[in-house]
This record gives sequence, C-alpha cells and structure tokens, in this order.
Amino acid sequence: MERVYNFSAGPAVLPEAVLKQAAEELFIYKNTGMSVMEMSHRSQDFIDIITEAEANLRKLMNVPDNYKILFLQGGAHTQFSMVPLNLMKNKKADFLTTGSWAKKALKEAKKYLNVNEVCSSEDKMFSYIPNLDNLNFDPNADYVHICENNTIYGTKYNELPDTNGIDLVSDMSSCILSEPIDVNKYALIYAGAQKNIGPAGTTIVIIRKDLITKDYPDYTPLMLQYKTHADKDSMFNTPPTYGIYMCGLVFKHLLNNGGVEAIYEHNKEKAGLLYDYLDQSKLFKPTVEKKDRSLMNVTFNSGNEELNKKFISEAKENGLVNLKGHRSVGGMRASIYNAMPLNAVKALVAFMKKFEEENL
Repeated sequence: MERVYNFSAGPAVLPEAVLKQAAEELFIYKNTGMSVMEMSHRSQDFIDIITEAEANLRKLMNVPDNYKILFLQGGAHTQFSMVPLNLMKNKKADFLTTGSWAKKALKEAKKYLNVNEVCSSEDKMFSYIPNLDNLNFDPNADYVHICENNTIYGTKYNELPDTNGIDLVSDMSSCILSEPIDVNKYALIYAGAQKNIGPAGTTIVIIRKDLITKDYPDYTPLMLQYKTHADKDSMFNTPPTYGIYMCGLVFKHLLNNGGVEAIYEHNKEKAGLLYDYLDQSKLFKPTVEKKDRSLMNVTFNSGNEELNKKFISEAKENGLVNLKGHRSVGGMRASIYNAMPLNAVKALVAFMKKFEEENL
C-alpha cells in the first residue's frame, strides 16, 4: 500500500527520511545489539542520544546558554499546571485567550493563581488574534501566557504582545521550529512534540534558568517541579526514550536541510499555495482573518454540512486523509506541518479544484 497524504493535526506527519532511518535502526541501533526501545536510559548510548538531541535543538533555535532544555512527558496539558506552580511569586498571571488550548491553560492556572484575561477572540469563534496594542497587563503578574498557534482554529500570532517586561510564556505545540524566533523574548516555551517534531509522548520545555526555583508551594508534586528535571538533565526518572530518539532524528534532519530558516520558506510556499486557492474559490472559504492565518493549520468550510462530508469522504478515497475539522468547529482543516511535502499541498489543491467544478 502507498503512503497517504496525512493532514492530521496531531499525531502528525513525520519526514519520510526520518521514518526510514528509524525503521532501519528499530531492531538494532548502531552497534548496541538492541533497539533504542530496549535501551537503559542510564546507558552511555542513550546519554549520547539525548545529549545530541538537546545540542541540535539548541542549534536550530539559537537557544542561549541561560536557558535549559527539558525533555518531559505529559503533553501541554501537564504544562498548564507546571507553569503556574513553578512561576508563581505574586500569584497573578495574565492570559490572552485565542482558542481552546489557551482557555484550558487559563482554567488550570485559576486553581493556583489570580488570573486576568487580558483579551479574548471568543466573540468570533476565535477566528482572529485580538489587537495587541495597549493591552492592560498587571505590572505585578508573574507571567503573561499565550498559545502562539491555535491548532483548532487556524490562527497564529504574527507579532508578540509588549508585556512591559513581564515574563512571556508561550505554548508552541503546533508551531515550534516552523519559523525563526528570538528565544530571548520568552521566559518559557513549551510544546508537545506530536505535531511538528516527533511522536506523541515527548514534551519539550525551554526555560530561562533563573526561573528554575526551589521555592515551591508545599503541595507541588515532585514531578511537576522543573528543578527536579533540570538538575538531572531530563533523566530524574525514565524519560520517553524512543520519543527523544525520534525527536533527535528530526532535529538532525532539519539541520541537514537548511535549518529553521529553510523550512520557514518551505512552509510559506505551502501555505501560500493553499490560501491563494481558497481566496479565489467560489465553494470553499477560509475561516480566519487574513492577517492572522496560521502556516501550520489551514481551516476552511463550504458552508454546507453535506458537502463538507462528501468532500472529506472523497478526499480520503484519493489518499488525502484527516481533513475533517475539529469537532468543536466543523468544516475542514489541513495541517501542513514542517514534514508535509509541497506535493501533498499541490495534490490537495488539485483535488479541491476538481471537487469544486463537480459540485457547484
């Protein structure tokens, strides 16, 4: 059977070269006589794997020396708790609510902090990013939280809010490594790997070292303290070893193909091709304000539920799968992460044109 073009929002497409290398090394990794999945995380072989993965991620994102990179578990949902538990001083935080994940992060933070919702785009089904000028941040807030790319709704911050010096925390689960960023502008970045880096089960945290404190509330679980993991270089307990190995392969693949700068150009070309078609289509309409469109998640709708179902079904028959929009919004969504080839987007656009001709 041939591989399909998988537009899933996550777990998502991985580079074919990475999958092939992983397949070759699955049974026996290098000269170890065993699979990475069987390998002790205390062994030198695995220490080499995680050390190289961290070094390559640091290189890809130009992560400064005063930031720690952690490979954790639990996904972004666990970070919704870890961030407030670790960063609280004044027990206040400001949130910009631009989608479901931002709402969930806010709800979780409310268990520990006094939370101020600075702005929200829920009034228009999160189809835009609010105006970031003159936002009323609390000068005593411990941090400002954003979800930088909104997977469900297809929006993306194309500029960062001016927090007036308050630490900025960003959930980058669906846009990490998709374009160059200045890590210095953030106090903490977290991302589930399953959208743009590797298989589900690994979470990446990039945290400024001065925020790794030992002054936690008494009720903070040991495993939810960044210091626990930072002190042991992500190996306090058994980490997601195979997931880290796969992330490392992806990092190396990116470096060998021009790094983040090159993949950003690739992503702009893919998204531009799809948005250009949607902007002139008489059947399909993009659902996000143009200035706030995501390069990773492209959402659109025919406005007719039966046509949407027909489109999704026929697309699957043509090897274009997982195009159904999130259940909370309906319509369609094409997730075109780093590993999605240009040919996949060309095939999608060609099919959409044909479908439009046949159904108008």
